[in-house]
Amino acid sequence: MPSCPSSGLVSRQVTAAVPDNGRMTDAPARPSHRLYVVTIGLALLVIAADQGTKYWAENNLTVGQPVPVIGDLLRFQLIYNPGAAFSIGTGFTWIFTIVAGLAVIAIAIFAWRVTSRAWAIVLGLLLGGAATHFGDRMFRAPSLGQGHVVDFIGYGNLFIGNVADIVIVGCGVAGVILMARGVRFQRAAVEPVEPVAPEA
Repeated sequence: MPSCPSSGLVSRQVTAAVPDNGRMTDAPARPSHRLYVVTIGLALLVIAADQGTKYWAENNLTVGQPVPVIGDLLRFQLIYNPGAAFSIGTGFTWIFTIVAGLAVIAIAIFAWRVTSRAWAIVLGLLLGGAATHFGDRMFRAPSLGQGHVVDFIGYGNLFIGNVADIVIVGCGVAGVILMARGVRFQRAAVEPVEPVAPEA
């Protein structure tokens, strides 16, 4: 019996949709050690950039003295912030230290389970921002666990922040975009397909 041309077309389309070395399944892919190394590497990069710029600010700026960069829109102004963003909760520094520490642990554990490269990058940057803030809270003056965060980038009359703040806000925006696009934290697994012998 002659073969149906339409069935052959469907067969070729299905074959093209399946990778040569496997097929997609609903099960999540296993965590990748290499991907986690990238995540940790990005976190360390953020820590280095944030602490490096804070070191520069402390050695080149005078506390409270503004240095205009772009008129009144952007300036350098060194301050030591015991609270959260916008100097909220200045009397509860130890609470922010605990929250920052828990955030670092939670992000690190969750990042280990993520198999999406895009989410791994976002979580790596976010981990770095949370970790460097925790370091400030934990080890800077005036005392252990109640350190003040170094802020030096002023945005008009709104607030003064640092590099880690920029990274954290950027990660928040990137996370919203990824969720809006339907990017999953874990990619679907690819399972090998055994070759099918041709019919005689």
